[in-house]
Amino acid sequence: MWIPLPQASGGRWQETGLWGAKASFMPPHALRHRDFRLIWMGNTLSMIGTQMRIVAITWQLYHLTHSALSLGFVGLTRFIPLALLVLPAGLVADRVDRRKVLLVTQTVMMLASVALYALTVMGWVTPMHIYALLSISAAAATFDLPARQAIIPSLVPREALTQALSLNITGFNVAAVAGPSLGGLILAQGGPATVYALDAVSFVAMLAAVIVMQHRHVPEPRSADASVMTEALEGLRFVWGNRLILSSMLLDFVAMFFGAATTLLPIFADAIVHVDARGLGLLYAAPAVGSVAMGLVTSSRTDMGRQGTVLLVSVVVYGLATAAFGLSGNFWLSLVLLAVTGAADTVSALIRNTIRQLNTPDALRGRMTAVNSLFFIGGPQLGEVEAGFAAQMMGVAPSVVFGGLACAVCVCAVAWRVPELRRYDR
Repeated sequence: MWIPLPQASGGRWQETGLWGAKASFMPPHALRHRDFRLIWMGNTLSMIGTQMRIVAITWQLYHLTHSALSLGFVGLTRFIPLALLVLPAGLVADRVDRRKVLLVTQTVMMLASVALYALTVMGWVTPMHIYALLSISAAAATFDLPARQAIIPSLVPREALTQALSLNITGFNVAAVAGPSLGGLILAQGGPATVYALDAVSFVAMLAAVIVMQHRHVPEPRSADASVMTEALEGLRFVWGNRLILSSMLLDFVAMFFGAATTLLPIFADAIVHVDARGLGLLYAAPAVGSVAMGLVTSSRTDMGRQGTVLLVSVVVYGLATAAFGLSGNFWLSLVLLAVTGAADTVSALIRNTIRQLNTPDALRGRMTAVNSLFFIGGPQLGEVEAGFAAQMMGVAPSVVFGGLACAVCVCAVAWRVPELRRYDR
């Protein structure tokens, strides 16, 4: 057991063991900042519960309906609140104390999980109940994301921002490994109700972190002659006028729209690789295993060269690995290919996030992040709908192969149309 002492010496933390022995180590620079450390740990624990819930929802829906379209509609029910609320959500993140926004949104999402648990235990749950509660949770998440991401640059110095963003991605992917793996095991033993209960409890970690953090966001005063609608649209105008940021968002959308193979994993597990709920959990966790491995590499670096080229190559690799997954009928090979998609996506996400955060003023970060959520959240959610319809029309495996190849082709088109993205090297 190690008890951290409050002081730092020469850039190295001094810690004392249970028996008084001293040791020193060099933690990642971003994690030496208390508020970032709290938010990072709280969000990671909360995300474990969220990833567990995803496994339970898709498994429960598939067994209620036995329909690929029902899985595709999961994305649609989450995209509609996002599309309707994304602009006001960005404005709220810039005009309201971001800490207070997080307290409200995390509480609403926790209550949605409690409702899923109650309906399942009582035997009243239907697909419509699931879709309705997913919509409520998605509405809260639409306000949560801009506030949470926009607050990060205020918690660490500029030189530690790339590392902080990398740690955020790594934390998410640690949750995406642990969550589906635990979710599959718990689902097999205790059913979806147990998973929903644990998800509700996991939100306590993030709520506690937000309550005890010391940082307070002081919003800039509103312009007296600017209407609410004008301010809300300002983030959209900023993104539209910045080709570098816009093209990075477009890459994200393309990859997630055409590469949404995880939507169909319950069908892959049941009909193609023939595994149970435990195997499904491993399939969900596989991309995150690759992401965590790559995240450990990137989080130890404060910068990387030729970022534009690396970004484009990583998204092409993501698309080709997705297509190969669609051709694989072997469980273990499928796990490896999904891990490759996760590793490639981590590199892509790190560079995209760095480009956006370093090229956006703080007063617009909430609105820029909200617009970005249309791409990186709306992309996979609409991709789930596309995957459901494509699987219904051409079969599960061919639809995944088509999506992966389409992703690679679209990346080449973006690279050709936006040369400044190819040349980008911060």
